[in-house]
Order: sequence, then structure tokens, then C-alpha cells
Amino acid sequence: MRDAALHPSGARRAVLRTVARPSSSTKTLSLPQFILIISVMLLVPVQLASAHPQCLDFAPPFKPSWHLEFCTQYEQFGCCDQKTDNVIAERYWDIIDQLEAAGDELCADMLKEIMCQECSPYAAHLYDAEDPYTPVRELPGLCFGYCSEFHGKCRHVVKYLTENQLLRDTSERDVSTFCSVVDLSDQDYCYPNVLKSADLNSNLGQVAEDTKGCLQVCLTEVANNLRNPVLMLHSGDGTHRMFVAEQLGFVWVYLRDGSRLERPFLDMSGEVMTTPWLGDERGFLGMAFHPKYRDNGRFFIYYSILVNSELEKVRVSEMKVSAHDMNAADAHSERVILEIEEPAANHNGGQLLFGLDGYLYIFTGDGGKAGDPFGKYGNAQNKSALLGKVLRIDIDGSDSSGKQFRIPPDNPFLRDPEARPEVYAYGVRNMWRCSVDRGDPVSRYGRGRIFCGDVGQNRYEEIDIIVKGGNYGWRAKEGFECYDLKLCHNSSLNDILPIFAYSHHVGKSVTGGYVYRGCESPNLNGLYIFGDFMSGRIMALEEDKAAGSWRERSVCMGETKTCSFPGLINHHHKFIISFAEDEAGELYFLATAYPSATSPYGTVFKFMDPSRRAPPGKCKQKPLPVKVRGKKFPFVPRERESPQLTFTFL
Repeated sequence: MRDAALHPSGARRAVLRTVARPSSSTKTLSLPQFILIISVMLLVPVQLASAHPQCLDFAPPFKPSWHLEFCTQYEQFGCCDQKTDNVIAERYWDIIDQLEAAGDELCADMLKEIMCQECSPYAAHLYDAEDPYTPVRELPGLCFGYCSEFHGKCRHVVKYLTENQLLRDTSERDVSTFCSVVDLSDQDYCYPNVLKSADLNSNLGQVAEDTKGCLQVCLTEVANNLRNPVLMLHSGDGTHRMFVAEQLGFVWVYLRDGSRLERPFLDMSGEVMTTPWLGDERGFLGMAFHPKYRDNGRFFIYYSILVNSELEKVRVSEMKVSAHDMNAADAHSERVILEIEEPAANHNGGQLLFGLDGYLYIFTGDGGKAGDPFGKYGNAQNKSALLGKVLRIDIDGSDSSGKQFRIPPDNPFLRDPEARPEVYAYGVRNMWRCSVDRGDPVSRYGRGRIFCGDVGQNRYEEIDIIVKGGNYGWRAKEGFECYDLKLCHNSSLNDILPIFAYSHHVGKSVTGGYVYRGCESPNLNGLYIFGDFMSGRIMALEEDKAAGSWRERSVCMGETKTCSFPGLINHHHKFIISFAEDEAGELYFLATAYPSATSPYGTVFKFMDPSRRAPPGKCKQKPLPVKVRGKKFPFVPRERESPQLTFTFL
């Protein structure tokens, strides 16, 4: 396939779309594409490249919401919705009217075939429109045999298809001259060969796989220049803002247009304990907006503190948004909910989230060091300790003892005298990043499940689904295997096994992710996508509902040809810190090239399936207005411009 030449000006070409009304007028009409300077294209050296399904709007093809009346061969999968199909039909019948008026041969079938190539899943390649900076053909690339037949029967139709004088002139000359102009160098992608290639069409519309069966995805850079971005979340208030937190204690607001507000939403840097050491796990670690944030302005934070220069704790607090600025927190509104002493610098947990039940879930680490050495059984198996747990509290009230929260009446250990009533699940080592499944967009299957990545000790990393009262095995088990043999063989352990575990040959620090439930990439629906901090590997799990199990689906960055769409990239920073979901359910991850709390190498990436998208218009959102005070910084992508920094821990 040939990559069309860059226009000499380097500027994006303007789209000229002439919509014809049914008429008997004799005016000349052009196809709804960019004006093509054929002579310029013919003078530029050809660069061969493999193609990938792509439309004239530089995006992946889709399955139309409704069947097509005219270009019916592309009603299952292609680049036209019903509106575009109707426009093509109008132009077609207008040309037929003009041919009849002129007494010419109608050539109806070939005319329709050529006009409908705008709907082909490979339209961009047929028209040399792989990127927005190249001139675009007015006629699709025709294979020589088909072109010869078209020239012999229908060359008089060309003047109705285009106003380009070169195309009109060559159509009146010999067949070789004309067909050399409309030919494509790669015969796999000219019409009609493109319809006959089994390699191209056998898996059309499915997630592209590489030779090893790895699912190829592409990325869009969303934000950059962040210092160890530990989380990104939305406020659920209809504004579709995203809040990105840095480990240092800053939380920034990003608007729908990609711009960042000059002033932070929250600055806790004076309270948060962290250091510039590589891999330091302390700092600003968690945040969650109240389910009714739009009405009450309440949100919750989880961070490390140092008391009297010697005692380390993690603190969970409630705060409120400013009464005067929707993009700023009230700095004086902090109300401490819970503090837990940390015996070591690592394994601080840090996830906060609200379940569908409206309760706040708090995920703590086991206290640090190695092997959970605290007490006879460790913190994680000790239900009277708050470390190594999933806690669940009701933050919409206080109790008679003076606590700033209530205990939900159905907490599993509420009546166990040897357990803390806040405990919802136990036996966790250091769950790093958990998420609530919003459920299948149609059936709602899976709605409310809580997925977590639990960081392992020496051998295994695991993914768990949290259930009430569950024991997740640590320190008795690591993944599916025994860690502490004595505890592991205790018949009363009754632990819940992970849905997936992987060895340290794959990665050494799991970063939990999300089940994709967005709109823009339908092929990804139902996949639980997560990663590994140390190896930089992205993975996915696919559920077998009948068997009640999950199987791994390898995920890799798409090849250059696969991610050739404008604005997409196929690389990312190595250290994957967190995953995120926006208000519409689209999926992101946060990574850095240098994992220090003070290093500005953090970037936010968004996933996109290059093989298929949702039909145009289906995923449009109508965000509520955001009142902005102060300056905005426009987003400037950098990943195409800057070399990647890579580091290895010894």
C-alpha cells in the first residue's frame, strides 16, 4: 500500500463535501472527499506500507446502528452510517439523472460500486487517506483489470464523479494512462482485490492479534509532565472532569478539552509524608468522591503522615469542595476519619472506593517489611488488626463512641469479639488499585463486583474479586501456592483463591485495573485490563461465565501499521502506577519513566482498539458546564517528540 505524499504546505487539507439533491440539473458533482492534486502525488516517491482497516475520517470502521439502504455490502461492518449512505445515494441518483439527460450509457452497477468504496472498511487505503496531512484521491484505487473494464464501458462517467481536470483528461486517453493514475502500488488494497483477501477480511472488526496471539491495542496521550501520578478519577457529577493526584499531595483538574487548570484542586503537600527515593510507597495514595458529590461536595483522601518526626501513620480524611469554586477544595474542611499506625515504610495500601451499597471501602497494607512478621499469624490473618484488610464503613454519620463513621449493620465480623467491626475481608498483603465493575452496558452483568490487584512477596502476583467476609490467604498463601506452610495447612484457613496469578518471571508488582465497560471500543467490553509496575506489561483477563473462571489474554502495543491513526501511539513508559476510568467508562492508565515522587515524567494514556469503534454519535456526551476561575494550560502531547527514559532497579 502506498503512503500518499505530504502536501507541500504541510497543512491539513480542507474537506469539501458537495451534497447533491435529487435533480435533473446538469451540473458536475464531486465525491465527498478532499480535493486531490494527482500530479503532485505522481511526482513523489512511493513508500510501501501494510494497511489496517481505516476510514476516511482517519478512524477505525464500525458496525452501523441501522442497515444501509444503498451500499448494502457494507451494512455489517464499514465506514458509513445511514446518514452517509443516504448522501451517497442522493449523489448517485443525481448522476444517473444527468447521464439520462445526456443520453449516455448509465453504467449503473460500476458507478455504484465505485461510489460505495467510501463505505469500505479499507476506505482510507483505497483513497490514500491514511493520515490527515496527505492529499486524498477523488477516485478509489482500482485494480488494473477492473479499471480496464470501467474505462471501456464507463469512462464517460468520470466527468460526473470529479472536477479534477487531470482525471477527466486521462479518462479520455488510452486505458493504460488512465489506469496508471487510479492504480495502487499494493494490489492487495485496490478494488475489488481488497474484497477477496482472506488475510485482510478473515478477522475484520475483531481485536487485532500479533503472530503470538497478543491483542494489539493503541494509546492516546492524555496528560503529561506529572510527578508520580498515583490515581485519576472522575467526580461522577456530570461534568466529565478528571482529577489526577500526584504522590506529593497535589490533585489537578483536567477538563474535557484536555486542558489542565493552573491551580490545583487540592494541595496536601505540606501534610503528606513522602520522599524522592525511587519506589517509595508513602505519600498521597487514595481518593474517592462521595456518590452524591454533586449535591454534598464531599470527598475522601488517604495519605501517609509523620507524627512527631518518628511515628508513621496512614490517615483517611473527609474534605469538601469550596463553596466559591467548584475546581478547588476547601483547605480548612479536613475531618479525620481514621488513622492507622504503620510499622514500616512499605505496604501502605491506599485504595479508597465506594461500593454500590454506598459504603466506603478502605484497602490497607499488611504493615510492611517482608512476610508479614507482626505477631503469631501476621497482621493480615489477625482480624483484630486493621492492617492487611479491606475495611467497610458508613461515612454518612457518627456513632455514640465518637467515631466519625458508623459500622454497616451487615459487616461480616460485627459480632465477633476478636475482630474489628470495620473489617469486611482480610488476608491481603498490599492491594494496589481496586475498582468497581459498572457492569455490562446492556445486561448489567457483573455490576458491583470489586476487583483488586494484590502485590506478592517473592514469587506470585494475584488478582482477586472481593467478597464479604473473605479470607484472601496471605501470609499462608501467595497466589495459589503456600508461603507459610504451617498456616497454609491449617484446615480452618478456608481462603478464597485468586481469579488469576502470575509468576515473577512475568512481573514483580501488580497494578490492578478495570473491567472495560466503555462505549468507544466495543471489542474490549468485559475484559479486565491491568498491568505490572516493574515489568511494564499490560495484561487482560477474559471471563468464561459458563465455567466460572478467567483466562489470560495477552495485550501488547499495536504495530506501527496498526496504530497509524492520527494522534495514536504504540509505546508507553515502563512503570505502570495506576489505571483509571472516566465518567463514560473509557479506560486509562498512568505510568512514569522514573518512579520518584519529584520527577515530572508521569503520563496518562488512554486505550483504544484500532480494529473497531462504536458507530458515530453513539458515544457523544453532554457534560455539565464547568465554571473556571484562573488560567488553563492547553494539553501538548510529547510522546512522539521525546525519547523514552528507561531504568532498571538492581
